[in-house]
Amino acid sequence: MKIDDAAARLEALGNPTRLKIYRALVRAGRPGMAVGRLQEKLKIPASTLSHHIKSLVSVGLVSQVRESTTLVCHANYDTMRGLVDFLAAECCADEVGCNGAKTAA
Repeated sequence: MKIDDAAARLEALGNPTRLKIYRALVRAGRPGMAVGRLQEKLKIPASTLSHHIKSLVSVGLVSQVRESTTLVCHANYDTMRGLVDFLAAECCADEVGCNGAKTAA
């Protein structure tokens, strides 16, 4: 993952409302969650929710699929894992004797 992509994703998650949305979608699992259900669960006004979901979609953390008349949001688990791997890739890299450290950038 490129450092600019990681920074954009971390910036998106740095907003408390977006982090709540993302965590709810991660908890929902592969089926995702309808936007209406997400709004009910988190008690977020529709326009605010739409704005924050758009930010998460733009950085690839969330995808949306229309199922008939319902818009369903899904956490992108591959992107999430990539971001976590990016953050952990250089763990202890400068520590003398560290085995298995990789360079992320």
